[in-house]
Amino acid sequence: MTETVESATGTAGAPGAAGAVRASGQAGRLPLLDVLRGVAILGTLMTNVWIFAAPGAEWGVLNGNASGAPFGTSWAGTVEGSFRFLADGKFLSMLTILFGVGLAIQFRSAGKQGRSWPGRYKWRALFLFVEGTVHFVLVFAWDVLMGYAVVALLVAWQLTRAARTQRVLMWVAAGVHVAVLGLLTAAAAGGGGGDTANSGSGARVVELYAEGNYLEQVAFRLQNAIALRLEPVISFALLVFLFHLGVRLFRAGAFRPDAQGRRIRRRMCGWGLGIGIPLNLALLWAGSDFQLVARYGAAPVVAVGYVGLIGLIVDRVRRPGPLTAGLTAIGRTALSCYVLQNVLCVLACYGIGLGLAARWAGQGPWWVIGLWVAVCAVLFTGARLWLRRFPYGPLESVQKRLLRP
Repeated sequence: MTETVESATGTAGAPGAAGAVRASGQAGRLPLLDVLRGVAILGTLMTNVWIFAAPGAEWGVLNGNASGAPFGTSWAGTVEGSFRFLADGKFLSMLTILFGVGLAIQFRSAGKQGRSWPGRYKWRALFLFVEGTVHFVLVFAWDVLMGYAVVALLVAWQLTRAARTQRVLMWVAAGVHVAVLGLLTAAAAGGGGGDTANSGSGARVVELYAEGNYLEQVAFRLQNAIALRLEPVISFALLVFLFHLGVRLFRAGAFRPDAQGRRIRRRMCGWGLGIGIPLNLALLWAGSDFQLVARYGAAPVVAVGYVGLIGLIVDRVRRPGPLTAGLTAIGRTALSCYVLQNVLCVLACYGIGLGLAARWAGQGPWWVIGLWVAVCAVLFTGARLWLRRFPYGPLESVQKRLLRP
């Protein structure tokens, strides 16, 4: 997600995504990646906003407080269920695929310039890990950057292997992930999962996020770091698989503006949505025992469909408008926008800020969806204004300065 891929997305002041996609064949840029990255950033917030708004916030995920029923019987329940269904796990998987694409571009660039690999890329991964650690401690426990950094180092090394070996490693990772999901689902169905968050749940944790001070929340994340870092451990093999999938899609030309790229995107859309959505719905209706399979099994399939669908939509855009320009700007400042959206939600929901999570706890899903819309509007406006004066986002600029050869 933090990849600033100049060879793929162009420089500051590039035209809107659709127009640039049509014009990028000669320049070698693939601005579609910026649009996809922008959608993935906002889509990730569609899931995370419910974490911020739930009782117990970050810790509430382990209690199930941040996961609602698939769909409710009321109008509000239907809207909330649909909102959650569209997002849960899908955009996280999309983000992971796009990170794999960025890794593939960096690998190709190193080869063209005669640089060793992974070479300087190790420092990029280290920066990402450090930034993710700071983000985890100071802002949001369910940070994805730390896990991405570790997987990036592993897959970067694997890219030096033969193509056949890479394919084997990719499918081995998929097999390991399926086995892990099977074991976890069997444990949940058999009642062996237990309440992993029982020791820290209840009124004390809810009060911490509703009324506690900032330093107490930081201390809580540090004290419970192992439990709060479970997701990248559980999904590690999936991340490896999706990184490799991003590499393969890039090398196959899935993001190029030519006929082959459009053909691949049509297939991704058809197969991903045609298989993924019915499977995801079936798993949701099967009950909470299959929640992990829905999020980490079916959702990645839907994510492939999302990538294809968005690509097909962008292909048909003749004159890029504010929506395309905003998504492109967010995509080009992805790391900064990812961190900013979480900071804004902390200030809106926790007691150290406006305390909306406690104040509006009984108001239904509308204020949560409204918060998502408001944060999206801030990112749309802020990213475009920033890029009018600066070539990169704030955190992207720090990364470039620190890693400058």
